[in-house]
Amino acid sequence: MKAMVLEEIQTISKGHNPLKLKERPRPVPGKGELLIKISACGVCHTELDEIEGRTLPPDLPVIPGHQVVGRVRKLGEAADQFDIGDRVGVAWIFSSCGECRFCTTGEENLCPEFKATGRDADGGYAEWMTVPAGYAYWIPEGFTDVQAAPLLCAGAIGYRSLRLAGLGEKGNLGLTGFGGSGHLIMKLVEANFPKVEVYVFARSPGERAFARDLGAVWAGDTAEEAPVKLDAIIDTTPAWKPVVEALENLIPGGRLVINAIRKEAGDQDYLFKLDYSRHLWMEKEIKTVANVTRRDVDEFLKLAAGAGIEPEVQEFPLKEANQALLELKTGEIRGAKVLVMD
Repeated sequence: MKAMVLEEIQTISKGHNPLKLKERPRPVPGKGELLIKISACGVCHTELDEIEGRTLPPDLPVIPGHQVVGRVRKLGEAADQFDIGDRVGVAWIFSSCGECRFCTTGEENLCPEFKATGRDADGGYAEWMTVPAGYAYWIPEGFTDVQAAPLLCAGAIGYRSLRLAGLGEKGNLGLTGFGGSGHLIMKLVEANFPKVEVYVFARSPGERAFARDLGAVWAGDTAEEAPVKLDAIIDTTPAWKPVVEALENLIPGGRLVINAIRKEAGDQDYLFKLDYSRHLWMEKEIKTVANVTRRDVDEFLKLAAGAGIEPEVQEFPLKEANQALLELKTGEIRGAKVLVMD
């Protein structure tokens, strides 16, 4: 099979392509596993972190990709949840132990043996992959394969962030950063919480214009002050500056939800500007998002299908994965980027 493979940690830049198109043996499903013929795989900032060494895969080489859509082509022993031909998705959560206090209470995202698709196990930048059947999801009708792919991470993690934000049926929600996850959060809010108003903070004028197109009542730069104080803010950036700025925009008792797998050290000095009375006092809260649970993925797919949520996508052939990642890195974003296997 063809796959885009990461063989060594490298910086991605124009003319420098860390992922290599390789021929790899088609995987064989083990006990409880599915063999999936992949049709589409979303492209995520987390892949940039893996490739450039900020979120290191435990072993190399590895095939990245964790927003996978395809069809079941073979069942391993005891993998009886699906049938041959079923259209399924695979998300960031590849597996967990199933026995610890977190797994037994539906919080397997916190499991100490949590494994991530495309980092701890080969993922979806390929024509085929295997996955434990308990960590695959039926894709609802109404979505194309390409539309469904970003729902599995950008959508599911956005949904988890929104749940953790603790908003009621009405209020003011801020979104800091407006890429794949941000635009799906806005679509979800518009469909299910019509009395919630969304305010967007983004560095790029293009992202701010995109946010207004989708219904944001206000969109400004990350350093700007919103016209009203906000009940909750979801931060999807890899930087520290937006965290400090966001705290100043919260109402008393407001909550900041940080939806990021890491924060860069480059602007860490910005934390010295943190002032207790301005940024943290009055019972403001900070909550971080760690991975996703199977419940998050399953519930979001159903909500998205019921509300007719369709992500905006840009398609790339598998062999152009490096180009898609470069555009993601340089901020050429409108919606989500998806690799298509042909």
